[in-house]
Amino acid sequence: MFQDNKIWVGTSGDEKVYIYPKMANRHGMIAGATGTGKTVTLKVLAESFSSCGVPVFLADVKGDLAAMCRPGAENEKVRERMDSMKLEEYGFDFQSYPTTYWDVYGENGMPLRTTISEMGPLLLSRILDLNDTQSDILTIIFKIADDEGLLLLDTKDLKSMIQYVSEHSKEYAMEYGNMAKQSLAAILRAVVALEAEGGEQFFGETALNITDWMCTSYEGKGAIQVLDCQKLINSPTMYSTFMLWMMSELFETLPEAGDRERPKMVFFFDEAHLLFDNASKTLLTKIEQVVKLIRSKGVGIYFITQNPKDIPEGIMGQLGNKVQHALRAYTPAEQKAAKAAAQSFRENPDFDTYEAITELATGEALVSVLDEEGIPTVVQRCTILPPQSQMGALDDVIRKDEMVNNLLYAKYTQEIDRESAYEILEKKVVAEAEAEAEEAAAKEAEKQRLKEEAAAKKAAEKEAAALEKQKEKEAAAAEKQKLKEEEAARKAEEREEAAKAKKRNTAIKNVARSATGTIGREIGNEIGEAIGGKFGKKLGGNVGASLGRGILSTLFKL
Repeated sequence: MFQDNKIWVGTSGDEKVYIYPKMANRHGMIAGATGTGKTVTLKVLAESFSSCGVPVFLADVKGDLAAMCRPGAENEKVRERMDSMKLEEYGFDFQSYPTTYWDVYGENGMPLRTTISEMGPLLLSRILDLNDTQSDILTIIFKIADDEGLLLLDTKDLKSMIQYVSEHSKEYAMEYGNMAKQSLAAILRAVVALEAEGGEQFFGETALNITDWMCTSYEGKGAIQVLDCQKLINSPTMYSTFMLWMMSELFETLPEAGDRERPKMVFFFDEAHLLFDNASKTLLTKIEQVVKLIRSKGVGIYFITQNPKDIPEGIMGQLGNKVQHALRAYTPAEQKAAKAAAQSFRENPDFDTYEAITELATGEALVSVLDEEGIPTVVQRCTILPPQSQMGALDDVIRKDEMVNNLLYAKYTQEIDRESAYEILEKKVVAEAEAEAEEAAAKEAEKQRLKEEAAAKKAAEKEAAALEKQKEKEAAAAEKQKLKEEEAARKAEEREEAAKAKKRNTAIKNVARSATGTIGREIGNEIGEAIGGKFGKKLGGNVGASLGRGILSTLFKL
């Protein structure tokens, strides 16, 4: 309840216990076992912050915070507490609060979306449960997308980017390092699994603009943003990572605010242990950094958990406003945890803190806050105020009416799918396929051209060879004809020479014969005359002539 510019949390005897708004951004904690009243305390604080004009974010894990849009109603327990604390004297009344409903799955509230780029590789690696090597590769993928101007808005953008990098891993290896295809395939499988858990609805546009939450109603009450987590909590990793993203988004978006009279916003993180379970050292460092620095942006973070030991010491030391409900101490481990919780408070000499923690009734809590100087107060055993809004679940019809009538409904129920990595890479893949097809066609055309040229060359060579062969054949025929003609000419010449020789021989023969006969005759005449006188001369001459001719004929034959 907001009173005298202070947040009235509860009473310790006759003393009121307040949280000072200017110290509310020093963060806080609401802890206690199941059924001890944590939800009531959360509602009382959220209502009080809203009443003092501070916007509030609530993670509604069980579905019992949504009814804050309706005024509360009196019942026996509430009346008993109101009377014991004399609340009506201080203006306590039942009232409603400006409430906006969100749901990652778009079922019990307006779709609450963010983009892959805004989530970033570190938080996304946690959602995807990647090992160190795979996380490094995912960071490289984000770097490549950033260098090449490729927006990563939704899961199909991320899948396309992973597939594209896998196909071109050798090209990127020299600049960005080696990326094993097995690791890329593992990341892709994890993204597909995330889609099955609702990641397809969560990542996309219209993405949340955190400044839309920094508003008040016309009555001056801070707007209360209720995220329905009844389904989201079934995926603890996604739930915790989403909450961390919310804190990181507030930290990165809001400007430095310094010390303010009241926070810009208060963030209630239910089931806070899920944020730290199985978180890597790097992630824990990131969480601690955000928690430490976000208070300078005017944001207060309140963790709701069953046991303070769920919160790491580095973060626990940043929580100045603490509300501790009862803890069970039945086992040695539980007793040890209860003692540790008791030791985290500034001791009150009026009671034993450890015993009080184990004895607190429902609706009671140990409370220690920061005073106006920022010093933790001694722990007080308090009765927590009842909430002023309706307790329990909200009727679905009323929830729907509240959603539809909200000014943000039209903006965030509109799903936008603008050009991003998926569309750009699809075009690029098509262009590359077309280029490859053109190159293949050009290669085929060149191959066909070379084939045709080779065929034409072969045909030309064949034709030239045939022509050359024909020429050789014709030349051979001509040579043969020439030789034949030359042989015929030679033979004709030989015949002519033979005829001439024959003619010459005949002439010579005749001349020789005549001469021989004449000589033989003369010799015969002389011999015959010597022997036989005139008669002998005549006879000897005839014999000598015949003999001379006979001898010459014999010689010619030889």
